[in-house]
Amino acid sequence: MLPAAISLAFQVCHLADLDLTPATQGWGKPMRNRSVTDTPLRIAGQTFADGVGTHARSVIRIGLDGKATRFRALCGVDDNAKSDRASVMFRVVADGKTRWRSPLMRWNTRAIEADVPLKGVRSLLLIVEDGGDGIDHDHANWADASIEYRGKAPKTKKGPSDRPVILTPRPPKSPRMNGPMRTGVRPGSPLVFRIPTTGDRPMRFRAEGLPEGVSLDPDSGILSGALDRRGTYPIRIVATNRRGSASRTLEVVCGDEIALTPHMGWNSWYVWEHRVSDAVMRAAADAMVSTGLADHGWQYVNIDDAWSRRPSDGATRDDTGRILPNEKFPDMRALTDHIHTKGLRAGIYTSPGPLTCGGYEGSFGHERIDAETFADWGFDFLKHDWCSYQPASWSLEELQKPYRLMGGLLKEQKRDIVYNLCQYGMGKVWQWGKEVGGHSWRTAGDLGIGFPLFREGLDLYADEELHRYAGPGAYNDPDYLLLGELSNFAGGLRKTPFTPNEQYVQVTFWCLVSAPLILSGDVTKLDAFTLSLLTNDEVIAVDQDPWVKAAKRVARDEDLEVWAKPLSDGSLAVGLL
Repeated sequence: MLPAAISLAFQVCHLADLDLTPATQGWGKPMRNRSVTDTPLRIAGQTFADGVGTHARSVIRIGLDGKATRFRALCGVDDNAKSDRASVMFRVVADGKTRWRSPLMRWNTRAIEADVPLKGVRSLLLIVEDGGDGIDHDHANWADASIEYRGKAPKTKKGPSDRPVILTPRPPKSPRMNGPMRTGVRPGSPLVFRIPTTGDRPMRFRAEGLPEGVSLDPDSGILSGALDRRGTYPIRIVATNRRGSASRTLEVVCGDEIALTPHMGWNSWYVWEHRVSDAVMRAAADAMVSTGLADHGWQYVNIDDAWSRRPSDGATRDDTGRILPNEKFPDMRALTDHIHTKGLRAGIYTSPGPLTCGGYEGSFGHERIDAETFADWGFDFLKHDWCSYQPASWSLEELQKPYRLMGGLLKEQKRDIVYNLCQYGMGKVWQWGKEVGGHSWRTAGDLGIGFPLFREGLDLYADEELHRYAGPGAYNDPDYLLLGELSNFAGGLRKTPFTPNEQYVQVTFWCLVSAPLILSGDVTKLDAFTLSLLTNDEVIAVDQDPWVKAAKRVARDEDLEVWAKPLSDGSLAVGLL
């Protein structure tokens, strides 16, 4: 009987005894029997001799043989986090299904027990997610963590490969036209549109059906001019090089609507922040052409914060009330002229408050003259960032007030200015953003702290049915594409915090939901992988489809999601996340 008795007994594997090298986490490395900061494991004053200290967002993957019986642990935020910002959630996933999830755990919250049966399980994931506010101070402990088993001993394993694999095919050497097939312009407003075309240079362009007032440069493929009469003007463009030719019909729609497809371009903030300058913006415009981005439909070159003066610099406006750029921007009109000569469009930034987020002069009390100044300088895009604005109350009317004001003033200008409402989703802005004159509106907070906020964005889009509020000239904006080299906010650069797979997910999702595609990495230093993400014309075509119908989530099973978007040719774009 002794052998049978022995066979029925289970063994215990402590999590701290496993090889933790394959584990991944957002900061530091997993520690055996210590916190992530190499101090004793402590949760709400209770000390533990055994366990693993980690940091959100972390994943420990463990392979089992189907004969393990139970996982147990006491979970909580380590006392050494020492911050009310510490907030995490623990999750135990068995064979792809969440078997246990903790409530939101904060600093000084007593440990909570995880007790999870594992009968038949072959793959176990121990996950720590951030609490929705970034990963700062998110020190998380799996204390007294163990696995009971009868068969083979548990072993940690590596996750799926996350190498920067390039999937975008190289464009042909013969001409191929890309990007949007429609563009809108108001009567009398200047038109600048570069025909996005890949292929060997030199290349010649010609047009059939050019309306009066519009011309095409045969060498650059840049349409320019102005239309006085309303209507839809189909222009057949033909591009030819020594390899062959291609043609496409571009619809120029002259009427009240602009931004007929989601805007594509670049913004300075996440790489240059306060160091932005005239030279930086000119170099970015040059790079849009030299890297080939402009040949795939990327068009806007946008200054973010830090171009105006701070009160400490002296006068922030001249005697007429006209806003003054700081010393890094000697001639705004010359800058936009440089951008326009490349067939690109220029963007600028301000706040409805007295100061911008960075403490520079905002537009409060000077909205009319600022709108006129931006148009006079030749800007085609305005980001209007909430920042220091103080509403009289938090009513819907007061939330709308500054944007309704500026939106109306921009429509009075003799220049088309795409209007981006940056107010972080307050008052469900997607329901009224277009009504107050907006063409796009931020749906949530800044994405700069990494992928967890993007994951929340998936639920926001689905739960609020944001696809219902997207259409020509109306776009939900989940923030910038954080790809390539970004600022480390200490004067240097760092790689994007997104893994290669997360970068693929970001670009895919933005295109599915018809979001503006605005890169905010260093456009002058694009590696081959980053450039490939930005130049996949088949994917960009999903974003730029003229119907502009955003995808909605049609199925979900744990962390697996299916999103679907109808396209103008009757097909369906499907995203598997």
